[in-house]
Amino acid sequence: MPATAFCLSPFGRIGLEEEDGAITRLYLDVDPTPAAGRETELLRRAFAQLEAYWQGHLQVFDLPLAPRGTDFMRRVWQELRSVPYGQTATYRDIAVAVGKPGACRAVGLANHRNPIPIFIPCHRIIGQGGALTGYRGGLNMKRALLDLEAGRVPPHV
Repeated sequence: MPATAFCLSPFGRIGLEEEDGAITRLYLDVDPTPAAGRETELLRRAFAQLEAYWQGHLQVFDLPLAPRGTDFMRRVWQELRSVPYGQTATYRDIAVAVGKPGACRAVGLANHRNPIPIFIPCHRIIGQGGALTGYRGGLNMKRALLDLEAGRVPPHV
């Protein structure tokens, strides 16, 4: 049975899920009603790393991640993790990197279905010409995360 825990973030209440010693999900904009949860050492460490990230003190997360998805999705998510802090890539860049240059839409779908945003930085993926495109947390959150990584003002709770 997965362990879950919740906290307040600069973007509202979020939740993390751990199963078998790895982070499997990050829930954005969680209903503020208290939910049953079981905090673990890994979840505490993950929340501490998120806090350091939001404060602009952490650029690389050091946590075991186990996102669930198809083989293609997992390849895309692995490639997303190679996009450095403060930089962006396009959906086409990712499609080429996973050996499927014509699969930009499939990359977009995998990006949209990323179960562990922020830790797997799908916010760093943008459209051709620098256009900000969809993000599960909303475009304001995507812009705020990119601004944070560009050294602009960190988001506030």
